[in-house]
Amino acid sequence: MRPVLETLTVPPFGENTYLFGDADAGVAVVIDPGGRADEIVGVAARRGVAIHAIVNTHAHIDHIGGVADLQARTGAPFWLHPDAVPMLATAPLQAATFGMPPFEAPAADHLLAAGQTIAVGGLSLTVRHTPGHAPGHVTLVAPTLTLDGRTAPVAFCGDVIFMGSVGRTDLPGGDHATLMTSIAREILTLPDETVLYPGHGPATTVGRERRTNPFVLDWLRRPGTA
Repeated sequence: MRPVLETLTVPPFGENTYLFGDADAGVAVVIDPGGRADEIVGVAARRGVAIHAIVNTHAHIDHIGGVADLQARTGAPFWLHPDAVPMLATAPLQAATFGMPPFEAPAADHLLAAGQTIAVGGLSLTVRHTPGHAPGHVTLVAPTLTLDGRTAPVAFCGDVIFMGSVGRTDLPGGDHATLMTSIAREILTLPDETVLYPGHGPATTVGRERRTNPFVLDWLRRPGTA
Protein backbone atom coordinates (compact mmCIF):
# COMPACT_ATOMS: atom_id res chain seq x y z
CA MET A 1 0.00 0.00 0.00
CA ARG A 2 1.56 3.24 -1.21
CA PRO A 3 -0.66 6.27 -0.57
CA VAL A 4 -1.02 8.90 -3.28
CA LEU A 5 -2.13 12.42 -2.44
CA GLU A 6 -2.03 15.27 -4.93
CA THR A 7 -3.58 18.72 -4.51
CA LEU A 8 -4.69 20.86 -7.47
CA THR A 9 -5.81 24.38 -6.72
CA VAL A 10 -8.50 25.47 -9.17
CA PRO A 11 -9.32 29.09 -10.16
CA PRO A 12 -11.22 31.35 -9.88
CA PHE A 13 -12.09 30.43 -6.27
CA GLY A 14 -8.77 28.91 -5.20
CA GLU A 15 -10.55 25.62 -4.54
CA ASN A 16 -8.51 22.56 -3.56
CA THR A 17 -9.18 19.40 -5.55
CA TYR A 18 -7.59 16.22 -4.19
CA LEU A 19 -6.46 13.01 -5.88
CA PHE A 20 -6.26 10.31 -3.20
CA GLY A 21 -5.27 6.76 -4.00
CA ASP A 22 -3.29 3.59 -3.51
CA ALA A 23 -0.42 3.26 -6.00
CA ASP A 24 0.03 -0.44 -5.30
CA ALA A 25 -3.62 -1.14 -6.16
CA GLY A 26 -3.57 1.38 -9.02
CA VAL A 27 -6.80 3.10 -7.96
CA ALA A 28 -7.78 6.54 -6.74
CA VAL A 29 -10.70 8.82 -6.01
CA VAL A 30 -10.99 12.51 -6.79
CA ILE A 31 -12.40 14.66 -4.00
CA ASP A 32 -14.17 17.90 -4.92
CA PRO A 33 -13.15 18.37 -8.57
CA GLY A 34 -13.69 22.09 -9.09
CA GLY A 35 -12.26 21.99 -12.60
CA ARG A 36 -9.06 21.19 -14.52
CA ALA A 37 -10.25 17.69 -15.42
CA ASP A 38 -7.48 17.29 -18.04
CA GLU A 39 -4.83 18.01 -15.45
CA ILE A 40 -6.41 15.68 -12.88
CA VAL A 41 -6.42 12.83 -15.40
CA GLY A 42 -2.82 13.60 -16.32
CA VAL A 43 -1.67 13.61 -12.71
CA ALA A 44 -3.45 10.31 -12.08
CA ALA A 45 -1.71 8.77 -15.10
CA ARG A 46 1.70 9.98 -13.93
CA ARG A 47 1.07 8.51 -10.49
CA GLY A 48 -0.08 5.21 -11.97
CA VAL A 49 -3.63 5.24 -10.64
CA ALA A 50 -7.00 5.01 -12.34
CA ILE A 51 -9.82 7.23 -11.10
CA HIS A 52 -12.56 4.92 -9.84
CA ALA A 53 -14.82 7.45 -8.12
CA ILE A 54 -15.58 11.14 -7.65
CA VAL A 55 -16.56 12.00 -4.08
CA ASN A 56 -17.75 15.45 -3.07
CA THR A 57 -17.84 17.01 0.36
CA HIS A 58 -20.69 19.28 -0.76
CA ALA A 59 -22.38 20.75 -3.84
CA HIS A 60 -21.23 24.37 -4.11
CA ILE A 61 -20.26 25.37 -7.63
CA ASP A 62 -16.56 25.80 -6.85
CA HIS A 63 -16.40 22.14 -5.76
CA ILE A 64 -18.48 20.52 -8.50
CA GLY A 65 -17.39 22.54 -11.53
CA GLY A 66 -15.25 19.73 -12.92
CA VAL A 67 -17.43 16.73 -12.04
CA ALA A 68 -19.19 16.28 -15.39
CA ASP A 69 -15.99 16.70 -17.41
CA LEU A 70 -14.13 14.25 -15.20
CA GLN A 71 -17.00 11.75 -15.45
CA ALA A 72 -16.90 12.02 -19.24
CA ARG A 73 -13.16 11.37 -19.31
CA THR A 74 -13.02 8.53 -16.77
CA GLY A 75 -16.50 7.00 -16.44
CA ALA A 76 -16.11 7.32 -12.67
CA PRO A 77 -19.33 7.43 -10.63
CA PHE A 78 -20.17 10.55 -8.62
CA TRP A 79 -20.88 10.25 -4.89
CA LEU A 80 -22.73 12.90 -2.84
CA HIS A 81 -24.73 13.05 0.40
CA PRO A 82 -28.51 13.03 -0.24
CA ASP A 83 -29.02 16.29 1.66
CA ALA A 84 -26.71 17.97 -0.87
CA VAL A 85 -28.71 16.88 -3.93
CA PRO A 86 -31.12 19.88 -3.84
CA MET A 87 -28.10 22.20 -3.73
CA LEU A 88 -26.60 20.33 -6.68
CA ALA A 89 -29.74 21.10 -8.70
CA THR A 90 -29.12 24.83 -8.15
CA ALA A 91 -25.70 24.68 -9.85
CA PRO A 92 -26.85 26.64 -12.93
CA LEU A 93 -28.13 29.44 -10.68
CA GLN A 94 -24.95 29.34 -8.59
CA ALA A 95 -22.88 29.72 -11.77
CA ALA A 96 -24.95 32.68 -12.95
CA THR A 97 -24.69 34.34 -9.53
CA PHE A 98 -20.91 34.31 -9.73
CA GLY A 99 -20.80 35.41 -13.37
CA MET A 100 -19.65 32.04 -14.67
CA PRO A 101 -20.60 30.55 -18.06
CA PRO A 102 -23.83 28.51 -18.32
CA PHE A 103 -23.48 25.31 -16.34
CA GLU A 104 -25.44 22.06 -16.35
CA ALA A 105 -25.55 20.22 -13.03
CA PRO A 106 -24.18 16.66 -12.99
CA ALA A 107 -26.29 13.87 -11.50
CA ALA A 108 -25.21 11.96 -8.40
CA ASP A 109 -24.76 8.26 -9.12
CA HIS A 110 -24.48 7.12 -5.50
CA LEU A 111 -25.47 8.63 -2.16
CA LEU A 112 -23.21 8.90 0.86
CA ALA A 113 -24.24 8.07 4.42
CA ALA A 114 -22.63 8.93 7.75
CA GLY A 115 -20.43 6.08 8.91
CA GLN A 116 -20.04 4.65 5.41
CA THR A 117 -16.58 3.48 4.37
CA ILE A 118 -15.34 3.92 0.82
CA ALA A 119 -12.54 1.55 -0.21
CA VAL A 120 -9.66 3.02 -2.20
CA GLY A 121 -7.50 -0.01 -2.91
CA GLY A 122 -5.97 -0.92 0.44
CA LEU A 123 -6.96 2.48 1.86
CA SER A 124 -10.35 3.74 2.99
CA LEU A 125 -12.33 6.91 3.61
CA THR A 126 -14.97 7.06 6.32
CA VAL A 127 -17.84 9.52 5.93
CA ARG A 128 -18.65 12.00 8.72
CA HIS A 129 -21.72 14.22 8.32
CA THR A 130 -20.64 17.84 8.88
CA PRO A 131 -23.42 20.24 7.80
CA GLY A 132 -23.52 23.96 8.56
CA HIS A 133 -21.59 25.45 5.68
CA ALA A 134 -23.90 23.68 3.26
CA PRO A 135 -26.62 21.01 3.51
CA GLY A 136 -25.28 17.49 3.22
CA HIS A 137 -21.68 18.51 3.77
CA VAL A 138 -19.41 15.58 4.71
CA THR A 139 -15.85 15.11 5.89
CA LEU A 140 -13.87 12.12 4.61
CA VAL A 141 -11.47 10.56 7.12
CA ALA A 142 -8.62 8.19 6.26
CA PRO A 143 -6.76 6.12 8.87
CA THR A 144 -3.16 6.76 9.80
CA LEU A 145 -0.98 7.15 6.70
CA THR A 146 2.58 8.18 5.99
CA LEU A 147 2.61 11.10 3.55
CA ASP A 148 5.47 13.52 2.94
CA GLY A 149 7.35 12.12 5.92
CA ARG A 150 4.44 12.62 8.32
CA THR A 151 2.52 9.70 9.84
CA ALA A 152 -0.97 10.71 10.94
CA PRO A 153 -4.67 10.29 10.18
CA VAL A 154 -5.97 12.42 7.32
CA ALA A 155 -9.31 14.21 6.87
CA PHE A 156 -10.65 15.95 3.77
CA CYS A 157 -12.89 18.53 5.40
CA GLY A 158 -14.16 20.62 2.49
CA ASP A 159 -15.33 24.01 3.70
CA VAL A 160 -16.04 23.08 7.32
CA ILE A 161 -12.81 24.38 8.84
CA PHE A 162 -9.69 26.13 7.58
CA MET A 163 -6.40 27.19 9.09
CA GLY A 164 -7.52 29.90 11.49
CA SER A 165 -11.08 30.10 10.19
CA VAL A 166 -14.29 28.20 9.47
CA GLY A 167 -16.68 27.91 6.54
CA ARG A 168 -18.94 30.82 5.68
CA THR A 169 -22.60 30.41 6.65
CA ASP A 170 -24.20 33.28 4.74
CA LEU A 171 -24.99 31.16 1.67
CA PRO A 172 -28.31 29.28 1.27
CA GLY A 173 -28.58 26.44 3.76
CA GLY A 174 -25.75 27.74 5.95
CA ASP A 175 -26.08 28.01 9.72
CA HIS A 176 -23.29 29.00 12.11
CA ALA A 177 -24.49 27.04 15.13
CA THR A 178 -24.90 23.91 13.00
CA LEU A 179 -21.43 24.38 11.56
CA MET A 180 -19.77 24.82 14.94
CA THR A 181 -21.64 21.82 16.34
CA SER A 182 -20.34 19.77 13.39
CA ILE A 183 -16.80 20.94 14.10
CA ALA A 184 -17.09 20.09 17.79
CA ARG A 185 -18.62 16.66 17.22
CA GLU A 186 -16.91 15.46 14.06
CA ILE A 187 -13.62 17.35 13.72
CA LEU A 188 -12.40 18.03 17.25
CA THR A 189 -13.10 14.42 18.22
CA LEU A 190 -10.39 13.30 15.77
CA PRO A 191 -6.85 12.87 17.13
CA ASP A 192 -4.95 16.16 17.43
CA GLU A 193 -2.34 14.98 14.93
CA THR A 194 -4.97 14.47 12.21
CA VAL A 195 -4.04 16.47 9.12
CA LEU A 196 -6.95 18.49 7.79
CA TYR A 197 -7.03 19.06 4.04
CA PRO A 198 -9.55 21.88 3.46
CA GLY A 199 -11.40 23.08 0.39
CA HIS A 200 -9.37 26.32 0.33
CA GLY A 201 -5.97 27.27 1.70
CA PRO A 202 -3.22 25.24 3.33
CA ALA A 203 -3.48 22.04 5.31
CA THR A 204 -3.60 22.24 9.09
CA THR A 205 -4.14 19.88 12.02
CA VAL A 206 -6.93 19.27 14.48
CA GLY A 207 -4.62 20.19 17.37
CA ARG A 208 -3.57 23.48 15.81
CA GLU A 209 -7.17 24.52 15.22
CA ARG A 210 -8.22 23.43 18.71
CA ARG A 211 -5.49 25.62 20.21
CA THR A 212 -5.51 28.67 17.93
CA ASN A 213 -8.63 28.94 15.75
CA PRO A 214 -10.54 31.97 17.10
CA PHE A 215 -13.93 30.62 15.99
CA VAL A 216 -13.29 27.28 17.70
CA LEU A 217 -11.99 28.93 20.86
CA ASP A 218 -15.01 31.22 21.04
CA TRP A 219 -17.40 28.29 20.61
CA LEU A 220 -15.65 26.13 23.22
CA ARG A 221 -15.90 28.95 25.76
CA ARG A 222 -19.68 28.88 25.57
CA PRO A 223 -21.45 27.02 28.39
CA GLY A 224 -22.21 23.43 27.49
CA THR A 225 -20.00 23.30 24.39
CA ALA A 226 -16.62 22.35 25.82
